[in-house]
Amino acid sequence: MRVGIIGAGQLGRMLALAGYPLGLRFEMLDPNPQACGGQVAPLTVAAFDDEAALAALARRVDLVTFEFENVPVATMAFLAGRCPVFPQPAVLEVAQDRLREKECFQELAIPTPAHRPVESRQQLAAAAAELGLPAILKTRRLGYDGKGQAVLRQAADLDAAWAGLGGTPLILEALVPFEREVSMVAVRGRDGGMQFYPLAENSHRQGILRLSRACAADPYQERAEEYTRRVMEKFAYVGVLAFEFFQVGGELVANEIAPRVHNSGHWSIEGAVTSQFENHLRAICGWPLGATTLNGPAAMINFIGELPGTPTLLAIPHLHPHAYGKSSAPGRKVGHATLCLPPGADFDGALRKLREVIGGLD
Repeated sequence: MRVGIIGAGQLGRMLALAGYPLGLRFEMLDPNPQACGGQVAPLTVAAFDDEAALAALARRVDLVTFEFENVPVATMAFLAGRCPVFPQPAVLEVAQDRLREKECFQELAIPTPAHRPVESRQQLAAAAAELGLPAILKTRRLGYDGKGQAVLRQAADLDAAWAGLGGTPLILEALVPFEREVSMVAVRGRDGGMQFYPLAENSHRQGILRLSRACAADPYQERAEEYTRRVMEKFAYVGVLAFEFFQVGGELVANEIAPRVHNSGHWSIEGAVTSQFENHLRAICGWPLGATTLNGPAAMINFIGELPGTPTLLAIPHLHPHAYGKSSAPGRKVGHATLCLPPGADFDGALRKLREVIGGLD
């Protein structure tokens, strides 16, 4: 079976690497000729709206998936008229618009932060007065890794935020006084069967995920699974879905979904019986899903900007490095490493030692 992947970043790269042992073959399409997925699979360099290139790809593959949620919905709809596409474009359309996404959560009785749509400076002032400050102003579309947003702590911040983000549809959200940020990574097959990974507790730096730790027997596991199940069933979803939450008091408050394999699930490559990448491929191919149980205590550390030296990483017991084949640049995810220990090992002690060696994990 040949799988087409729209986008050829590190997620597409890791999908292909997970799929080759299963006997799958891959082709990717991306406008960037240097996209790192092209190092491991044939790459068509074309714009996402190049219908001739898309049609040619559809003829060469058995089905198509995508590796980032900002691929144009029109691209996936065009492909869906020519070959099977998973996940379905309908969920992509909702996930790309923060307001529609929150309306979807509310329809499914999933708690969300208080929020208001903003399309003018006057509307921003009214929304800030209604919700109160602090609050966070976000573009409704295309923001990620802390981009396309501004924190408003006082009325004097409104002008600068509007100057930086105005002119496009926005949403103002009340700032949530969360205790933890957690994410659920789940997978649903073509037959409706589902598997759920253990919740991951996430730490960010400058809006970019830095550390994600899998949580065995988390008290919020069941609730996160239920909220995620509601979304997947609504869309008859096929593939891996990530759902990010804020823990506030005794409740989980929805942040956002990502209809794809997700950074906070990278620990599963070594840390779970079946990785999120393999399970995504199993799901979209109509194959049986794999077990999502932990192999032992596990965490994922992102490398932002540049990679530590490979010998340094290899000298750390139970650490598994993954370089993405990308050049160094500020704010760029260039690799990650998974810390996977035997059951019962001193995970906190190992994490402290890792901090000492490579730093920057706090």
